Amino acid sequence: MVDYAMVVAGFVLLVKGADLLVNGASAIARRLNISDLTIGLTVVAFGTSAPELSVNTLAAVSGSTDIAVGNILGSNIANILLILGVAALISPLKVTSETVWREIPMNLLAAMVVAVVANDLLISGKATSSIDRSDGLLLLCFFTIFLYTTISSALRLDRADVKIDIRQMGLLKAAIFIVMGLAGLIFGGHWIVTGSTAIARVWGVSEALIGLTVVAVGTSLPELATSAVAAYRGNTDIAVGNVVGSNIFNIFFILGVSAVIHPLQMAQGVNRDIGAVFFAGLLLFVAMFTGKRRYLLDRWEGICLLLIYAGYVAVAFVYQN
Repeated sequence: MVDYAMVVAGFVLLVKGADLLVNGASAIARRLNISDLTIGLTVVAFGTSAPELSVNTLAAVSGSTDIAVGNILGSNIANILLILGVAALISPLKVTSETVWREIPMNLLAAMVVAVVANDLLISGKATSSIDRSDGLLLLCFFTIFLYTTISSALRLDRADVKIDIRQMGLLKAAIFIVMGLAGLIFGGHWIVTGSTAIARVWGVSEALIGLTVVAVGTSLPELATSAVAAYRGNTDIAVGNVVGSNIFNIFFILGVSAVIHPLQMAQGVNRDIGAVFFAGLLLFVAMFTGKRRYLLDRWEGICLLLIYAGYVAVAFVYQN
């Protein structure tokens, strides 16, 4: 029971830590007269992926690379199939052409890149497959390009109308929020990695499977909350953009950082999960052109995404790594 309590407490700390970090950093950014648009593209975007970054960094440091890889691949699959499925049930999701033609294809590119760097065995004939430090640096280069083009494009639009609800606070309070947020992320991530590893041993399942399912869904809670609230309020493009942007961030930045810290050995069956990441992204792209209206994820398509996710989890448990 201790291991389960540790994982649950870890998720609570992760979510709360990310919230405190975003609030503190956003307040400081506002005091520095940084625009809401820039804050949204940087501070808030980082905050929703902070749980994955925390878990992966600590998993890489401790050598639990199966959890690190499983967390990212599982999060990306859950983001599209589970989170967008839930959001589409709340309200059909209208998507801008920019998201459809730039960000969703970039998500597919990220899946293809990780498929290449994770297949040394097939591509170069090495004895084992891994994402080593040079692969990690390559992923970080892709992330730098993505971040530059995203911010540059957004700033060219001069979206002064973009407003973010930012708590007003003094510098000392904001600094305390940041420190508390980082502490929550660190301790929460440590408890999740430790507890998940122990649970995997007790259940007799692989760490990769725990990473793909339990850890992945838990670290995706901020994306779920953001997308669900956005769909409920009618800000449907934010719901989709949040998920797609998080997926790109997860592969190019978090997986890149994890590999630089510690080379990531690829578990048996990882290509199935990479294929699922690509397939989920492709489904989302195709869904933009089906139905009566273009660039719309309907409720029935959300139901389909949820059913496919349930099927994927069932297959993952039957054919666990």
